[in-house]
Amino acid sequence: MNLTITQVSEKYNLTPDTLRYYERIGLLPKVPRQSNGNRYYDDSVQEWIEMIVCLRHSGVPVEKLIDYAEMIQKGDSTLQAREDLLKEQLANLKEKQNNLNRSIVRLEHKISLYESGEIKQHRSYFTEYKIMEDK
Repeated sequence: MNLTITQVSEKYNLTPDTLRYYERIGLLPKVPRQSNGNRYYDDSVQEWIEMIVCLRHSGVPVEKLIDYAEMIQKGDSTLQAREDLLKEQLANLKEKQNNLNRSIVRLEHKISLYESGEIKQHRSYFTEYKIMEDK
């Protein structure tokens, strides 16, 4: 189904400027235009947008997305490189997840000290956060 830039921006929660930018830098294939010059996004372009949105949400930088898009266009000879890029991003996400989990545990501990009344004005920062015990 062909959608206008406004419809696509609403569907994928992207601004029209972002869509134009993605097209300009080569993340999207050439977007067809109607006789009046307006862009229309057919199913194949929308599939590209879905892929871009998914990878951006997982934290892939635009520069790597451009590389990824170029690899897709080169075909099966780039399958291993594409897989490697995705595995690298997954490892980055897992590291961020571990760091977030550690931060959550530390904040929960700090909050529990406040709630229990154990916080004293001159208590050691390291004791409150149990930073040294993590190693």
